[in-house]
Amino acid sequence: MSDLIEITNGELTARINPLGAELWSLTDAQAREYMTDADPAFWSGHAPLLFPIVGALNEDTLRLGEAGYVMPKHGLARRSAFAPVHAEGPEARFRLTDSPDTRAIYPFGFVLEVAYRIEGLTLHTEVSVFNPNAEPLPFSFGFHPAFAWPLPGGADKHSHKLVFAAEEAPGLRQVAPGTGVLLPGTVPSPVQGRELALHEDLFRADALIWERSASQALSYGADGGSWLDLRFPDTTSLGVWQVPGGRYICIEPWQGHSDPQGFAGDFREKPGIVLLPPRETRSFRMDVTVNPR
Repeated sequence: MSDLIEITNGELTARINPLGAELWSLTDAQAREYMTDADPAFWSGHAPLLFPIVGALNEDTLRLGEAGYVMPKHGLARRSAFAPVHAEGPEARFRLTDSPDTRAIYPFGFVLEVAYRIEGLTLHTEVSVFNPNAEPLPFSFGFHPAFAWPLPGGADKHSHKLVFAAEEAPGLRQVAPGTGVLLPGTVPSPVQGRELALHEDLFRADALIWERSASQALSYGADGGSWLDLRFPDTTSLGVWQVPGGRYICIEPWQGHSDPQGFAGDFREKPGIVLLPPRETRSFRMDVTVNPR
């Protein structure tokens, strides 16, 4: 494991692994942990950054014209060593650029920068994608943080809920077991009003997916316990997931999603893909505010 880089302002402390520029820990002034325990019996991830795909491709193949490239689920960034550019006090920045290894599975130049900043009781994360190529850069991006379930503060696990900022559509998308590609059609949403009561049975068929989320913010926690407020103003889709029984809940703002089942077209024509013009940058933000009990 790479040495974790720590940033703090005294009220919050974040620890980040340069492998994947992945947030591994978020603790308050009492050293209470708000992130997953990463128990490998369920899922050993923490908060991987998903680039240049979110979810899975049909046959794990990224198709460009007549060529095909094997691309693992959720892409290459989470398995790549980012260079620490800056780390001091409450801020840190990491950078990943294309290399012969990345171009072997994703034949484009890119610069991916990840900036973390703590302000008060808020951890700000901003991920920027720069296109150095002469042609548009096709990609998707997603956050995949796994927060402690239950949160510190003493509330019972099964009293935790999500409260959405807006009323969401009545139908959800799901992925196919085993392949992770997006199934056609929708299933009824378990959200009541703007609240989703959390329990393990919600995830027996994998993630809950809002393909077009109406909310750009939500709160997670329990009455009488701690809460997290999340803002994600730059993404269009949302996934919520866990392996049933795990002591975490993943709340995942995405720009893009898995391949639709049966899609075998060019990656640049995939639903939800970003086509970033040459020499331009696209940024994605997520803010997590801790409200401790």
